[in-house]
Amino acid sequence: MTEIADQAADRHAGRRQFAGQQSADLPSADRMRGLLDAVMSVGHGLELPQVLHGIVEAAVTLTDAEYGALGIVGDGQTLSEFLPVGMSEELTARIGRTPCGRGILGELIHNPAPLRLTDLTRHPRSYGFPEHHPPMRTFLGVPVRVRDEVFGNLYLTEKRGGAAFDADDEAVLATLSIAAGVAIDNARMYHESRRRERWLQALGEITRSLLSGTDADAALKLIAERAMEVADADSAVVVGCGDAEAAEAPDGRPGSGPTLSVPLQAGDGARCALLLRRRAGRAPFDETEVKLISGFADQAAIALELAQRRAESEELAVLHDRDRIARDLHDLAIQRLFATGMTLQSATRLIDRPEAAERVGRAVDDLDTTIQIIRSTIFGLRTAGDGRGGGPSLRRGMAEAVQAATRTLGFAPALRIEGPADTDVPAELAEQILAVAAEALSNAARHAAARRVEVMLTVAERATLTVTDDGVGVGSAPRRGGLANMRSRAELHDGRLAVEIPEGGGTRIVWSVPLPD
Repeated sequence: MTEIADQAADRHAGRRQFAGQQSADLPSADRMRGLLDAVMSVGHGLELPQVLHGIVEAAVTLTDAEYGALGIVGDGQTLSEFLPVGMSEELTARIGRTPCGRGILGELIHNPAPLRLTDLTRHPRSYGFPEHHPPMRTFLGVPVRVRDEVFGNLYLTEKRGGAAFDADDEAVLATLSIAAGVAIDNARMYHESRRRERWLQALGEITRSLLSGTDADAALKLIAERAMEVADADSAVVVGCGDAEAAEAPDGRPGSGPTLSVPLQAGDGARCALLLRRRAGRAPFDETEVKLISGFADQAAIALELAQRRAESEELAVLHDRDRIARDLHDLAIQRLFATGMTLQSATRLIDRPEAAERVGRAVDDLDTTIQIIRSTIFGLRTAGDGRGGGPSLRRGMAEAVQAATRTLGFAPALRIEGPADTDVPAELAEQILAVAAEALSNAARHAAARRVEVMLTVAERATLTVTDDGVGVGSAPRRGGLANMRSRAELHDGRLAVEIPEGGGTRIVWSVPLPD
């Protein structure tokens, strides 16, 4: 009976021991389920900041730690970023500057292996804590590897309940760090693909803008703006292409932060540079960003080159078309008008009535005037864009001045140019003529209340600009302001200004200066 009782007691004790083992295994099973959930949660993330924060949150929860952080290792074996969990934003602000990787944190940087301490203050590399930092004693840290690279380190301190981190905590954290490395790698590849996509979109926009006829200055400014946006910079500027084309983020602040400069070959052959800058304290441009921005600058330079070649081709086509029109006018229109004039002139002798002969004579004179106008037009067609010394075309400038006045006048003034305006008028005098034309047209728009304005530029021994309107006239008001400016411009070149009243009323301004020998 005693033996049976002992066996029963042993079986009862065995059941209690088994039940105790099961009870002891339950937390481990719960932790493994928690670890699996954390791995699945971390692995679903694609945005890198969210993934990194989720890793630290999972580590703190699985190990029952009070505080946690992920330190990202940058160049020079220091921490480029430090992402804490467990401290309020107010406390973090009071502590001030984030750790750079000295002391215990630096130990894992130089020796990337798990580190578990019961009292971190007794470690020989402990530097203590800054002011306002909460007390910390227990410590657990493991490296986070992305492929063969040490991306950073997971740091945990102050296990709740006053206990120390144990081997199970270390195993859980090491497993989580492996899953974190995979998640970080996936997030970085996703971020890289998105970043390349944004660069391609920006480059496509620049190319479309250039091929649609955008001028070079606007294109360079667009390149600076898009490069700043996609590179997450605070300012961008294209330098070395004449005037600098700059862009700046709305929250950009001055400061000598990380800077990147890449060459940009402009379409006109000028060697420019794309300069990007981030404000002080921000992360530097990494190697991948340097490659992407350099490739973007190369492709943008090709787009600039293609746009310039396209513009040159279009201009050449226009010049060819102008030459064809000029040739047709000379060979066809002028010859037929000249023949008609000769016929009428010879017929004048056969007309008995004097008034009829006079009318035919006036018609012949009109034909001569028309031939002169066409010849002036032919000259303009063949010299448009070929300003003296490679400068701007005076004919084109006059046309642009008249076109600009159309908006304020409400109608298009008539323009007539006779003589070699683009070849015989020096650049300095051409600027004066354009300024006087703009001033005269502005006066007509503001004061004349005119319904018709005629502008004529004659270039022979003198350059004479005549602007006539059918408005209310200048009256007896003192001639100041615009007229005084026009007179001083004429006197500067030994010329003169005359203000006349045509037979039908209105105002005629005659500005005339001699051409240099």
